[in-house]
This record gives sequence, C-alpha cells and structure tokens, in this order.
Amino acid sequence: MRKALAGWTAVLMAASLPARAADDPLQPTGDTELVKTIDDRHNRMTVPVQIGTHGPFRFLIDTGSERTVLSRQIATAMSLPIAGNGIVVGVAGSQAVELVDVEEISLGKRTYYTLTAPLLEQQHIGADGIVGLDSLQDQRVLIDFRKDTMLVGDAASLGGSRGFEIVVNARRRSGQLIMTNALVDGVHTDIVIDTGSDSSIGNMALRNALTRRRQAQQTVLYSVTGQQLSADLIMASTIEVSGLQLHNTFLAFADSPAFHRLGLEKRPAMLLGMAQLRMFQRIAIDFAKRRILFDLPAEVASANRRAPGLRIQ
Repeated sequence: MRKALAGWTAVLMAASLPARAADDPLQPTGDTELVKTIDDRHNRMTVPVQIGTHGPFRFLIDTGSERTVLSRQIATAMSLPIAGNGIVVGVAGSQAVELVDVEEISLGKRTYYTLTAPLLEQQHIGADGIVGLDSLQDQRVLIDFRKDTMLVGDAASLGGSRGFEIVVNARRRSGQLIMTNALVDGVHTDIVIDTGSDSSIGNMALRNALTRRRQAQQTVLYSVTGQQLSADLIMASTIEVSGLQLHNTFLAFADSPAFHRLGLEKRPAMLLGMAQLRMFQRIAIDFAKRRILFDLPAEVASANRRAPGLRIQ
C-alpha cells in the first residue's frame, strides 16, 4: 500500500470572526524576493518565514491552500490569543479549527499585514505552517527546481515569458488557477497545480471515465488536518496540456472534499502534485495574469527542437 501526503486546504470562517480579517486582502510591501527553499520528507518545498519579530520558521509553500496556516505549537509559543473558529476543508475531510490573528508575516523581504490563520498540528503539516494563496495573490511564484529556489514578485521583474517553452492560460476559482481542457488519456480534465501535495489526485468523475477496465492498487491520502482517506492508485498513460505530454503518471482517485469546495466534483478534474512538477526545470504560477508557465528539462527541449511533440517520461 502506498501513502501520499496531500496538503490542499480551504478555510470556512466562522461568523464570530471580525469581518475585516476574513474579507480584507493582505497588503504586501517590498520588491521581488529570492527565497532559498528546503525539501521536506514528502518532496515538497518549505521556506523561512518571519512572524513579527519571531522566527524564522519553516513554512510549506502550498498553491493548493486558500489560506496561510500556523501550527498550534508556533501559536502557543508566541502566545497568540484565539480570535475565532472556523472549518478547514482538507483533501480527506472537514475539521473544526481555532483561528488566530497575525499582524505581520514576512517571506524574505515581502511583508503582509492583517492575517487570520487557522491552527493545525505541526506533526500533520510536516512544517511550522503553510504559506497559502492569501499570501501569494497578485504575484508570480517562480519555483526553480534546479537551484532549489523560489522567487516571488510581478511577472515583469521575473523575466516575463522568456525561457519558458509552454505557457498555459488558466481560469481562477477560489483564488486558485485551474488549467482547463487538459487531456488525461483522452478525457478532458481540469487541472489545479498543488505544490502542497507530493502526489497527484483525481476526482471520481475522472476515475469513472478512465478506469472501468483497469486494475487499481489501494493507497491512503494523509491530509494536513490529520485525517485519512482511502484512494485507488491507477497509472495514467498520458497527461497532455497544450501539447505537453507527461507519460506513465500515477494518480490517486478519491471523492475528496477538495473537489467539492472548488466546484469540480461533477466533471473530470485533478490536483497536480510535486512528484510530477519536479519533472520540469522551472514552474511559474502567475496569479495576476492567470497563467502557468513550464520550463522543460534540457534534454526534452533539445529533442523537441529536433522533432516537435513535447513528451516527458
């Protein structure tokens, strides 16, 4: 049995929470910033984060999480008072959580103010916290797997589209970018980039379209909430996005609340995790322009120039 950690989270704020904390966007300051990343045991990426004068702490970068999250252990150490209650929707289920107000959080030279964060257990997150979409909106996140670095800034300061072989337009829902009209073994599929998950996860609509005659192994998805969800593990022969093809990719299929939260439970959809993203040299996730850019491995780009037809094994 294989095990996979899935970091996708959404937070439903309780009515008792002050309205400004739930509704106001974070206000960033600072220029483009280079942040050295560290790989965790689940093949994800963490970065140093400062909370006010405390830290640095090791936070997971999760483009699948709607909100920035703190571990309960960090909040306790900083004596942060409980500010309200909410519901966290994770890959494996929903869970009631306590919320804290964070006045200032810094990622490199970029500082964000007035944040309300849910508390989860450090052992389930696998880090001190999660940098979510509320800290990344209107920015481009550039992950360079060759250098183990991440850049946060606007598209122009990060070089625009130069050096990227594939540029995919996406639509936005709940703050997340969704690539539409991708193909998984010929089935039209919506894809969400999820840097908080080590594996890729498909919904039941995609499973039903693909696997009527396929044998499945059993796996377990472990959520950052600490919950577990049984899933079927099946290999997809080809995932195709804008002419780019990923071959022989394992997908874990489950009726996850994540797809219901995104309104993607009725049509084929999947979360594309780090195991597949690491096949590329660089990934740029441009929330401001609603684009996702891929820099192919050098050998693939060279082969494609000789014989077009982008294929990654």
